[in-house]
Amino acid sequence: MNYSEIMIRYGELSTKGKNRMRFIHKLRNSIQQVLSIYPEIKVTADRDRAHVFLNGASYEAVSASLKQVFGIQNFSPVYKIEKSVPHLKKAVQDIMKSIYTEGMTFKISSKRSDHNFELDSRELNQTLGGAVFEAIPNIKAQMKQPDINLQVEIREEAAYISYETIRGAGGLPIGTSGKGMLMLSGGIDSPVAGYLALKRGVDIEAVHFASPPYTSPGALKKAHDLTRKLTKFGGNIQFIEVPFTEIQEEIKEKAPEAYLMTLTRRFMMRITDRIKEVRGGLVIINGESLGQVASQTLESMQAINAVTTTPIIRPVVTMDKLEIIELAQKIDTFEISIQPFEDCCTIFAPDRPKTNPKLKNAEQYESRMDVEGLVERAVEGIKIVEITPKEMSDSVDDLLESVL
Repeated sequence: MNYSEIMIRYGELSTKGKNRMRFIHKLRNSIQQVLSIYPEIKVTADRDRAHVFLNGASYEAVSASLKQVFGIQNFSPVYKIEKSVPHLKKAVQDIMKSIYTEGMTFKISSKRSDHNFELDSRELNQTLGGAVFEAIPNIKAQMKQPDINLQVEIREEAAYISYETIRGAGGLPIGTSGKGMLMLSGGIDSPVAGYLALKRGVDIEAVHFASPPYTSPGALKKAHDLTRKLTKFGGNIQFIEVPFTEIQEEIKEKAPEAYLMTLTRRFMMRITDRIKEVRGGLVIINGESLGQVASQTLESMQAINAVTTTPIIRPVVTMDKLEIIELAQKIDTFEISIQPFEDCCTIFAPDRPKTNPKLKNAEQYESRMDVEGLVERAVEGIKIVEITPKEMSDSVDDLLESVL
């Protein structure tokens, strides 16, 4: 017997009251996008649960994808059975014989939503329990915490049987907490920050700064690949490439080396803030971890934050590097992050960056530049592409087809 569908139970959505259906719709959309790599499947969702109809797709593959989708408490693979007592008895016997090992206990848990069915829930439990004893005479029934809890549900269109419950990722469906702009470099930390924001329902858009010819097409593909890894937790992500060459050359020419990183980060923050306004974001998210590098001291954060009043969320700020690496390995971004392609934050990195930059000094150096014009040209030059869970075989140039 093959599974016909997967029944999904919601997590924190049970507490959402009048907003419950909005959360459920968001979760359904996430599931549909994550499972878009399996075109034969169909997803439905109602107030109590969602269903993934496999239509021949591999249960093992679909299950592996579902385990990572935020907003799912748990799910069960389900057999679809013809709605008659003889078919149900045979199905229960076949299933139990395939999973039973010596000494296991069992119970039957029936639910009848089709009240025209010939047996009620109590009668179903007795009849199907008797069928199990016929097939496995030595088995014992146990009502509390049995080894096998065979769940039988009688619906209008058919009967359904399940016995296994798989834990989901928990968290909130993507988009239920609003939109945030993730400052995505090619490093280890920012994808982890994006993952943690996704877990709490933030719909992220990835903002990546590119400085060709100083940064290579390989660095851009690396950022795409990191973004694709994040789509498996909740669906498609908009990837925003920002042209940053002019700004970095201007900073290098007109500011002292010690302030290169501070001014670079201030410009990145301004541009991300402007993109956030245009695209309806609420917060900026980055991968800063306190004390890891010179630009991540409290003094540096203060000088960089001064260019915006937008809330800055730093999900990994209190984590040490080993903790971040462990999480990066868990979400499968670490091996991509350590690929040797330089990003905007490393190409002009000074040997001795300022660890306690003064805001007045940063503002003085920026007064030598056309800050507003530089920011405006960068924002006008952004390229946007939607990254999906589906692996692409296209060239980097094809991936960069933009929607302005």
